[in-house]
Parts: sequence; structure tokens; C-alpha cells
Amino acid sequence: MGEKELRAVFGEMPKRFRKGAVDRDLTFYFSLGDGPGEKWTVKVGKDACDVKEGKTSDSADCVLKTDPKMFLKMVTQGYEPGVMDFTWGKIKSNDPLLLKELKKAFAF
Repeated sequence: MGEKELRAVFGEMPKRFRKGAVDRDLTFYFSLGDGPGEKWTVKVGKDACDVKEGKTSDSADCVLKTDPKMFLKMVTQGYEPGVMDFTWGKIKSNDPLLLKELKKAFAF
């Protein structure tokens, strides 16, 4: 799983965004991989989506930390993380329930 695949997924997000799918403004921060890895910030609202590389907000509503392979599985195959993914540390998030909002916004 390379940087190129991740860039493609984040690049496609504005096209995949479903207007009206979320009812409030939300900010998601993604930290993918160990070390510097890939960092992305995605802001969604009722009518708009903004995707930026890096950490552009200190107050993300939902932070997701995982490896690139798991992230790609979630967004390209519709994989829904289970309790064991969080328990085993494969996925870390400050608000796992908001991940469902992300899925709604982009129809993963």
C-alpha cells in the first residue's frame, strides 16, 4: 500500500462526497502509518467537503490512527471495524461512532 494509493483515495473524496448526508460540520484527522506516515484532514458539512494534506486543525471531531492498508480496506471495500480492531490496537480513534458519519458522507 503506497502513498500513491492513499493520495488517490483522498483526491477522490470531493467527487464522492454526498451533499446532505451529514447534518453538521465535522472535521476528521487521519494519521496513517508509523513515523511520519500520511496525515490528512477532511472537513465535511451539509453541502461541502474540503480535503487537505497534513494536520490543518487542532480540534478534529474524529481522529483515526491506523495503518494505510486498514484505511484502504475501510474506504475501498466498505470494511467496518469491529470491537476487536480497536481492542487489538489496529485502529485508534477518539470517537469511533463518528466513523459512521464519514462512511455516510462518502458512501464507502
